[in-house]
Amino acid sequence: MYSLSLGPLALPVAPLLLITAVWLSAWVAARWSLHRSGVPSSERPGDELIHAAWWGLLWARLVHVCLHADLYQVQPLAILDVRDGGWHSLSGWAAGLAWLAWKTWRRPFWRQAMGVGVAAGTLVWGGVTWGLSAYSTLPPLPDIPVYSEVDGTVKSLSTLGQGQLRVINLWASWCGPCRQEMPIFADLQRDETDVQFLFINQGESVKDVRSYLQSSKLSLQDIWLDSSSELGPAVGVAGLPATLFVNASGKIVELHFGVLSGPSLKARLRALRETP
Repeated sequence: MYSLSLGPLALPVAPLLLITAVWLSAWVAARWSLHRSGVPSSERPGDELIHAAWWGLLWARLVHVCLHADLYQVQPLAILDVRDGGWHSLSGWAAGLAWLAWKTWRRPFWRQAMGVGVAAGTLVWGGVTWGLSAYSTLPPLPDIPVYSEVDGTVKSLSTLGQGQLRVINLWASWCGPCRQEMPIFADLQRDETDVQFLFINQGESVKDVRSYLQSSKLSLQDIWLDSSSELGPAVGVAGLPATLFVNASGKIVELHFGVLSGPSLKARLRALRETP
């Protein structure tokens, strides 16, 4: 499960879980410090766990941007668009732990409270992540019938672009983030000719799709209709937009829920090309 549906809203699971784990860590550390001698009442070790999380996120983002500096220097404002999921997780964890180590070295009486807090948050984060992994394992590309926007031809999704690297975008014309990233996809479809870009509309009619394409003046190829909106649930996504990155063997190697920036999308294409 990659997203959580709350009425008309769909929220990504990973950041919600991270926020919950950090909040729990801070709360446990604060409660623990109140009931342990040697911790002054004015001290707030729980706050430092939140600071460590922010520090870790900052470094995770900066390292990702530095690793793909050639992409972000063309579009520097994309550095601020953290919705694209561009993070270097290992650097983030290292930075957060370094922050905690520094703080507990300066204030030894925080060590127990912080240790218990980190253990509680890690246990929840790790346990829920492990539990969800059974439902979030990336499946092979499903055999879902899709209809060509051009002539109504019906084909199985798994056969489209078979044997090629594929980027499959789930979208709808009413979806604001979908419309935001469509020009980026249009440019990449024109320039990245070794990758097959497929645009699978979710639940709309041919008339609605064509009306949007005409009004937006986008030059897109390979537009297909999933009239029953089967693809999202089949891969564990409850909202739009979502993008699948598929290797030449037909295996989904990454799934991103939410809008993608140009640099982040190009970085994922690099990773897709390097995937066995």
